[in-house]
Amino acid sequence: MALTPVAFWFLRHGETDWNARMLSQGNVDIPLNARGISQAEAAAKALKGRGISTIIHSPLGRARHTAEIVAAELGLPIAMDEDLRESAFGSHEGQPMAEWFAEWIEERFTPPGGEPFGALRTRAVGAVNRALAEPPAVLLIGHGAFWRAIRSVIGLPANVRTPNATPLFVEPPANGVAAWTMTVVSPD
Repeated sequence: MALTPVAFWFLRHGETDWNARMLSQGNVDIPLNARGISQAEAAAKALKGRGISTIIHSPLGRARHTAEIVAAELGLPIAMDEDLRESAFGSHEGQPMAEWFAEWIEERFTPPGGEPFGALRTRAVGAVNRALAEPPAVLLIGHGAFWRAIRSVIGLPANVRTPNATPLFVEPPANGVAAWTMTVVSPD
C-alpha cells in the first residue's frame, strides 16, 4: 500500500467547538466555529499563488466549509470524495481524546462501532491516490485522524496532531530517502 509519488497539498479543516474542547469528532458533523472560519480564511490567503488546480474535500461540513472558503479565494471549483471523511470512532465520538486514541493508532483497540485504523489507512490511501490522478497541484481538505493514517504510510510518525487549517505541502521521497517530506506553510 503506497501513495502515488506526486507532491500535493493537505489542509485539515478549521477549528470546531469540539476541537477546542479536545473531543473526538469522528463522523459527527460539527460545524466550524468563528475561529475555524478565520483560520480557513487565513489558510486560503496562504495558499494563493501556490499552483493549486484541484480542490477535493471530505463530505463532512467542517471540511466542506473550509474548502468553500479556500476555493472562493483561489477562484477554483471544489469536488468531494466520500473516502476523505474522518474515521468513525463509534462509541467514542464526542468523548475526550485520551489513551484509547494512541491504542487505536497502534491497532490494539477499536472503539465499539468504530473503524479500525488499518481500514482507515486503506481507505485514505485509495482516496489520496484517486485525487492525485487529477490535475496538479491537488489540495486535499480533510481531517486529523485521516492525516495520521496517511502519515503512517509515508514514513512519518503517525500519532502527531496536525493543527487546524495549517497548509502542508507534501513531497515524495527523493535521493534514496524513505520518508516523504512535509513543509508547513504558516497561514499567519
